[in-house]
Amino acid sequence: MGDIDLEQQEPFPVDREEKPVRGGADQPDGDRKKGCCEKFQDAVSRWMLPEDSRSTYMERANCCPPPIFIILISIAELAVFIYYAVWKPQKQWVTLEEGIWNSRLTYKPDLRQEAWRFISYMFVHAGVEHILGNLFMQLLLGIPLELVHKGFEVGMVYMAGVIAGSLASSIFDPLSALVGASGGVYALIGGYFMNAVVNFREMIPLLGVFRILAILVIVGIDFGFAFYRRFMSDEAGMKVSFVAHFGGIVAGMTIGYVFFSDYNKKLLKDPRFWFCIVGFVVFIIFAVLFNIFLSPAP
Repeated sequence: MGDIDLEQQEPFPVDREEKPVRGGADQPDGDRKKGCCEKFQDAVSRWMLPEDSRSTYMERANCCPPPIFIILISIAELAVFIYYAVWKPQKQWVTLEEGIWNSRLTYKPDLRQEAWRFISYMFVHAGVEHILGNLFMQLLLGIPLELVHKGFEVGMVYMAGVIAGSLASSIFDPLSALVGASGGVYALIGGYFMNAVVNFREMIPLLGVFRILAILVIVGIDFGFAFYRRFMSDEAGMKVSFVAHFGGIVAGMTIGYVFFSDYNKKLLKDPRFWFCIVGFVVFIIFAVLFNIFLSPAP
């Protein structure tokens, strides 16, 4: 027997943090049947990852811990909605008009010096269809994304969408209020959409077409309702900005795409990551200066 050349051996698979993962891609599974968790993870990998990344994902996949971030943020948003619907006086609990406009969480242009409102607005929703639509979309995309990627990464993309949504609204629609988690939801949609498009050939083609079309239909309908509420609705009270949708989806198609694209590559070594971070910081600085010196809002 000759000496084994260690340099010619296949490298042991590692995750994004360069920690060894269990098993190897070439280890046979034998005739062992997959359990429920493995079947679910296999379905998630087909939904979220190109073919060349699925085997590595299945080697390190685990249902524990569960997708904590997206579940906790959804519970918090639902709890705030129930609080205003039940414990705050309302003329009609379905719309929550009185409660949300008096809330210290809602973003209002004349109260923008209260900086927390640029983030806290995501907890306040205008009605049942508003909260249910956002919860449905963020759970539908957020749970599989967080199973594949870490809760920290999904949380960063979600919060980047929330912040980008409120700052973009304060610049391009400075006289309108803002409620709802649409900025964060659209960041998840934007990140997933870009991956579905870029990795289209490496994913199941028919399913890929369905995913892209489904996202376009959902986004189109939601944008349509947002435009209607902003420009054509004759409802009394403050107008709710639609610009957060644009801010969120742009954040998702840039920051979200970088976070969700290279499954096994460390983010700190990816130049696209730093490009997006620098761009996001520049945008925040510009938005802050605009709100201080140039905004037409009172």
